[in-house]
Amino acid sequence: MSSPVATSTTLSFAERTHEADCGAARVLMLPTPVDRVVSFRGSFVTRPDFGSGQELEQKLVTMMLDKGTRHRDRFAVAEALEDRGVQLHFSADGLRCGVSGRALRADLPDVLALLAEQLRDPLFDADEFDKVKAQHAASLRRALDSTSAQAADALARRLFPADHPNYRSAPASDLARLEALSVDDVRAYHAAHFGARDLLLAFAGDLDPDAVAASVTDALGDWAVPSDTAPFATAPDPAPPGRVDVPMADRQNLDVRMGHALALRRDDDDYLPLYVGNYILGGNFSARLMSTVRDEQGLTYGIGSTLTGVQVEFDGYWRIAVTLSGDALERGIEATLEQVRRFVAEGVTEDELAEKQTTLTGTYKVGLATTGGLATSLLINEERGFGAAYLDRHPRLIEALTCDAVNAAVRRHLDADALHIAVAGTLPALNAPGV
Repeated sequence: MSSPVATSTTLSFAERTHEADCGAARVLMLPTPVDRVVSFRGSFVTRPDFGSGQELEQKLVTMMLDKGTRHRDRFAVAEALEDRGVQLHFSADGLRCGVSGRALRADLPDVLALLAEQLRDPLFDADEFDKVKAQHAASLRRALDSTSAQAADALARRLFPADHPNYRSAPASDLARLEALSVDDVRAYHAAHFGARDLLLAFAGDLDPDAVAASVTDALGDWAVPSDTAPFATAPDPAPPGRVDVPMADRQNLDVRMGHALALRRDDDDYLPLYVGNYILGGNFSARLMSTVRDEQGLTYGIGSTLTGVQVEFDGYWRIAVTLSGDALERGIEATLEQVRRFVAEGVTEDELAEKQTTLTGTYKVGLATTGGLATSLLINEERGFGAAYLDRHPRLIEALTCDAVNAAVRRHLDADALHIAVAGTLPALNAPGV
């Protein structure tokens, strides 16, 4: 869904990015040498009421956006896109809903007009809604049957209150809510929450900034900002550290999630040194957890760690994921905890930091080698309030990190004794003969 970009210019991304306000929409446009193709990404704040589980209505609305508008049915929408070879996708994630797509430069005005029609005037056909409900119910049943999903959701429920965006309700309760929802409920959610609140659009490719801005203004410039603003919790509310088991029958392997809340946001000065420190611990195949718990001790098939759900608007958490057999369950958990304690106490080495700095900056630059990657980065950094200049600044910030800065952030924020543990699968006692 992206086109490779030739980068012969010496100008920075910030110097090449054009910005415009088109009604309520903030638009960023980055011309690149690619021929005729434009990729775009966009998002807007919908603010579901997390405490009452409105993420479900938000999800269903995005699933209905390609099922027709009040001006043309789903087949006419599909034909309009296929005739132009356009890819268009909608998504929902926390506070925001998003759109992504790619089109030929000549088709972009028509594509934006169609996109606006889908966002503003969806049909909400009752028969299509029943199909969407069945599709999402199947997805929730798969989650019920997944040890990884069950463990991850159980951990999140230990760390966050129900009205926090990082809280995860149980799939069984979502299934019950889904069954009770009607197409009128989803239509009402769209009317109250969908609009141009913090509407951001990013374009990269063969584009004329003035023409793109004019097309956005025509299509979305008068989209109203909704008034419905549901409150949400911004801080975690964890129970005391402990363990929860989610018994599941007939699973040879168990999924374990270990984690604790983090008292920092994405724009905190400690975020990047902690991000790099965690990457050294469990970010890729050559990280410490893989090389010790998996390769040296042979206790797991896979293990890693991430900073999860950390946004500028609310706190997130640190999470370790490990898959273990029933026989190795307790030894695997203890071995993981021991490696975390050693990591926090001993810190990272100069060689480890240099290696991961090379990996992370290289991966980042590869991600900017396509029009889709550029549009995505422009959008994400605008959502965070960092601006287009952060595309140039991010690799320099990574390269400038020192061992002292990384180790200080690790010791401030990571604590093996504060970890919660969630285990999902067939627990060893259930495998015993006669049980």
